[in-house]
Amino acid sequence: MIDSVVPPSTIAQQDRDIRAWAFLAPDVAAEHAPPSADGSLSGLRFGVKDVMDVSGMPTCHGAALKDVQPARFDAACVAILRRAGAVPLGKTVTAEFAVSAPGPTRNPWQLEHTPGGSSSGSAAAVAAGMVPLCIGTQTGGSIIRPAAFNGVVGFKPGFGRVPRTGMQVLCDTLDTIGWFTNDLSLSKRVAELFMADIEPAYEEGRRLRIAVLPADEIGELSADAKQSLERAAQALTAHGASVEQPEAGELFCQALTLHAGIMQYELARGLLPVLHGEPEALRPQTLAVIEAGLAITAQEYVRLQKQRQQLHAAWLLRLSEYDLILTPSAPGTAPHGHSSTGSSVFNRTWSLLGWPCVHLPTGFGENGLPIGVQLVGRAGADLRLLSLAEALHPVLDRRTHRAPKPEAA
Repeated sequence: MIDSVVPPSTIAQQDRDIRAWAFLAPDVAAEHAPPSADGSLSGLRFGVKDVMDVSGMPTCHGAALKDVQPARFDAACVAILRRAGAVPLGKTVTAEFAVSAPGPTRNPWQLEHTPGGSSSGSAAAVAAGMVPLCIGTQTGGSIIRPAAFNGVVGFKPGFGRVPRTGMQVLCDTLDTIGWFTNDLSLSKRVAELFMADIEPAYEEGRRLRIAVLPADEIGELSADAKQSLERAAQALTAHGASVEQPEAGELFCQALTLHAGIMQYELARGLLPVLHGEPEALRPQTLAVIEAGLAITAQEYVRLQKQRQQLHAAWLLRLSEYDLILTPSAPGTAPHGHSSTGSSVFNRTWSLLGWPCVHLPTGFGENGLPIGVQLVGRAGADLRLLSLAEALHPVLDRRTHRAPKPEAA
């Protein structure tokens, strides 16, 4: 057994206020890994965002769907974790079809604040200590942003590194499966189940070159977020890294425009079966995104994808000399209220490029809510990113406590 087990009944009681779970298995004591399991995660319980199938559990996509039956098979990523001995405990809340209409989840640090989205339940469940691992997805900023708002480690692998079979794929060239943990060691162990690096490992003893990209051309950072980024850059410099700030404002602006058009086009067509079959299940926010996407023609989509290839080449050229990118995870701490999941403006570029990125919690804002920074790595070097993040996190981490206070949860 890797971690202490919190009984499902205790989790259900704790979840009355946080509302991180869409479905909790009533009894997982009888659940066993397949006989061929390697046992590397033996006994570890985890949650699964409710856009992926888990055998015997319903998949409702955060929507008011009718007559939802339990899934027959696991999604591929769930099956791989189960093969390693991990046990799925239930389904975590998602924004409706992982778009923008929020679910009921509350931020465990301060319940009146958003947990972010769309992987809201996954991030909140880990932050509240209900499970050590939750699976989520990112199309724009749905892993990194809720990780930031909930003060946990969030890892979005490079595009295509984790199989999506058994998941509701809405954006064919953007949707990426990732996960939330409280530490980088577990995040890396999970990653090793899914991938090996294409790029060589980092050469020990070589001076790290890090590009700091505040990205203030595309979004305004709060005073807390600015301070968090500046302190991280200073700490890395003191640690011996070469820290530089290359110009990339025009590239960020282009990325936002392209991401918006590609996401809307793909999302609209991915949700057409639901729109035709059960339109009453979709909320106005989701319907508005579908309408905007259907107005984009196939010719325009091709043009956007060509521009995406050109932009990708430009980003590679601009950042080819750097080992890591240090950049904001979110504009600030989790916003007050639950009508919005917050802005993903600082995440969309890396989703468009398909590069691996990880959120590192490093401190707290003036309001007591978590804040941190994002590290972005080279394509095909996901494990190297996690290894470097694990080595650097102690240098960056200024937290005095790492879990929500009991009275806040």
